[in-house]
Amino acid sequence: MSWVRRLPVGAEVQPGGGSHFRVWAPASNRVEIVPMEGPAVRLEPESGGYFSGFLRSAAAGTRYRFRLGDGGQLYPDPASRFQPDGPHGPSEVVDPGAFAWTDTDWRGASLPGQVLYELHIGTFTQEGTWEAAERQLPELAACGITCLEVMPVADFAGSFGWGYDGVNLFAPTRLYGDPDDFRRFVDVAHSHGVAVILDVVYNHLGPDGNYLKPFAPAYFTEKYKTEWGEAINFDGADSGPVREYFTANAGYWIDEFHIDGLRLDATQAIYDDTPDPSRHILTEIGQRVRDAAHGRATIIVTENEPQLPKLVRPVERGGNGLDALWNDDFHHSAMVALTGRCEAYYTDYSGTPQEFISAVKYGYLYQGQWYHWQENRRGKPGLDLSPAAFITFVQNHDQVANSGRGLRAHQLTSPGRYRAITALLLLAPSTPMLFMGQEFAASAPFLYFADHTPELAALVQSGRAEFLDQFRTITDARMRDFLAPPHDRRTFDRCKLDFTERHKHVAQYQLTRDLLKLRREDPALRAQKPRGVDGAVLGDQAFVLRFFRDEGLDRLLIVNFGRDLHLLSCPEPLIAPPEGMRWRVILSTEDPDYGGCGTPAVDTETEGWRVLGETAVVLAPEPCEVGIVVPQHGRLSGGKRRIVY
Repeated sequence: MSWVRRLPVGAEVQPGGGSHFRVWAPASNRVEIVPMEGPAVRLEPESGGYFSGFLRSAAAGTRYRFRLGDGGQLYPDPASRFQPDGPHGPSEVVDPGAFAWTDTDWRGASLPGQVLYELHIGTFTQEGTWEAAERQLPELAACGITCLEVMPVADFAGSFGWGYDGVNLFAPTRLYGDPDDFRRFVDVAHSHGVAVILDVVYNHLGPDGNYLKPFAPAYFTEKYKTEWGEAINFDGADSGPVREYFTANAGYWIDEFHIDGLRLDATQAIYDDTPDPSRHILTEIGQRVRDAAHGRATIIVTENEPQLPKLVRPVERGGNGLDALWNDDFHHSAMVALTGRCEAYYTDYSGTPQEFISAVKYGYLYQGQWYHWQENRRGKPGLDLSPAAFITFVQNHDQVANSGRGLRAHQLTSPGRYRAITALLLLAPSTPMLFMGQEFAASAPFLYFADHTPELAALVQSGRAEFLDQFRTITDARMRDFLAPPHDRRTFDRCKLDFTERHKHVAQYQLTRDLLKLRREDPALRAQKPRGVDGAVLGDQAFVLRFFRDEGLDRLLIVNFGRDLHLLSCPEPLIAPPEGMRWRVILSTEDPDYGGCGTPAVDTETEGWRVLGETAVVLAPEPCEVGIVVPQHGRLSGGKRRIVY
């Protein structure tokens, strides 16, 4: 008899009733399906270490476990679609076809034009559920957010955590709701024109509730090491079913939850020495995502500490065919410019105007140069990549938490500088990403939190403190007293957003909305075309970016992180207006509506260029009034000039 299956493993409801079960368990000679109600049923062995069988009484909602060997221990399904009692409890049969989708006209999302928004469902709202997060979708869309990047939701042990210690990769954690709550969240997001991509962890599994090894030790390998646990076996003996398990998981989120793509965590720890790039596990994951989308556009974002551009190059050019790269270089320069501190992994950055110009034009700052912090060369050449391929940010979950006290960027710098970096982030041709609450300068910290057993919690807390030792400021004995215990429920609760701050911090919120509106509606600022921007240093902490348009209606973005800048003359052609035009300010971060103190003329007729300190201004050309400049005896009296109209 043939069975209707969407995945190679797991429990699947059949059209005529009942469910078919399939599992890879080469370490066992006998596997049984053990429902919570009813007798156990022995599964039939297949080639390659697989076992399968049909249970007529198993409908959606049936809870079950697998028994390995004769009278052996009971385990949850390695491909469970839901763990209602957590990773140590029974699995539940889920019918993904029972959900009534309304997004049939949704065509997916491609990378150009996106504004990403990273969020953790457990702390995004006070309730910490999909349902509560769903209620915020209209406001996110109105703000200008186009794509949500949801932190990992694969089920994990404990009652709170970041999600990077997931152990049931096919089971959305019960902490935020059931699988259909997740589907409904995506469906509603699409109705508001907002895409959803999911952060997934394919480099390791968590330490608590990971039951893959009893089924097959070959899921893991000692050939490679990771910072977080055993490496996944993608290239060793018996790696075929392992690769199938993870590529199926990638396609599963796209197919059964209508997710618009993935963010792949720490790809440098996804090891595969397959010599053919087209057969690399990351390439196959990308291909499975595209296939599962059935023609919908998708986005695959990668985090890659070594900064390897090949990840986003086409497969036919020796790449992995993915879409975008997190750009830590931009973040590191931004934080040095905002705070003046360059400890730990900020050591090799100075936050100078030239760094920002280069980051805007070329993405990564390190593309093969010597990197003192790691005492090695960092990155590979990526000058050929599109600006949109680089995800830029001044906050994300890691970087906010790594401040020690979980402080956000606006709490570590001056209001003016923060407004200026916000303008640069949201108008640069790269793909910007905001961290939840950043749009309204949320006061809630984002700390590292993980609910573990007491023994494991002590190890995690110690490991976290050891990681933070790289920051000289955090090694201060008194500062240690302020490090929040990751396992303390209060640490988690402190991180929840307060949406009343949209009104309390209305100036910053309005700035974010206006910048995203400008980015969305202005043809020059939304173009993201390669080599479409050039820049020049104007002062120690000031620079200009020029966004070119074929029609000559360029835009200037001047950013000044320092004191007032006054240029009586400026031999820099990038600030020259188009012929017959003059520059006018169309947005200033020092506007009173944004909490500033007003913006006088920038390109003056008699005093050259004046740019306020800690300000960013956007200028557009407008036709000059008819007139001529009349000199008096070669120069005007007192060194001035007189304009006659």
